[in-house]
Amino acid sequence: MYYEGVKQYFDAKRIANKRLFGRGGLKSGQCRPKDLPSNGEISDELAKLVELLEDDKDQRLLALRETAIEVMRALHEFSPRLIGSVSTGNIRRGSDIDLHVFTDNIELLELNLQHLQWTYEKAQSIIKKGSRYIEYTHVYLDMDFPVELSVYPVIELKVVSRSSTDGQPIKRLKLADVEALC
Repeated sequence: MYYEGVKQYFDAKRIANKRLFGRGGLKSGQCRPKDLPSNGEISDELAKLVELLEDDKDQRLLALRETAIEVMRALHEFSPRLIGSVSTGNIRRGSDIDLHVFTDNIELLELNLQHLQWTYEKAQSIIKKGSRYIEYTHVYLDMDFPVELSVYPVIELKVVSRSSTDGQPIKRLKLADVEALC
């Protein structure tokens, strides 16, 4: 994850499994989950590696948070919330800024981005929640640092998701919270 910029724990585990056991691997490349480190264990080891190798982490964290504040201010009508490594401070080189934004009309968000003259790309992802599959939109902004907007319906502003790293509720920081961190 650190050296190759792999962002998702699942992808990192899949790649590691393939490298360790080859194409066929254990059960056609599948390890049992209990045989693999947890997302939290991986996160802890990544943090140790960052502390050893990155001496400019504090300056980068401040710059990332300042960029997050700029985007959050510009998109205030979409109730932006900062999540992930920039909110927790567990950044590394290549970390992006993850924001949740809330709207029932994606076109309004796009109009706002166009008005701001920000370059962006849209992508769809499908997430399984329980027995249902839900499609979400992600918007990637081309800023000083990469910014990913995960777009949710307004009603989900009150829904608390759980972190894939530690299983705890995801802390979504409001603009005032990020400003206080800076």
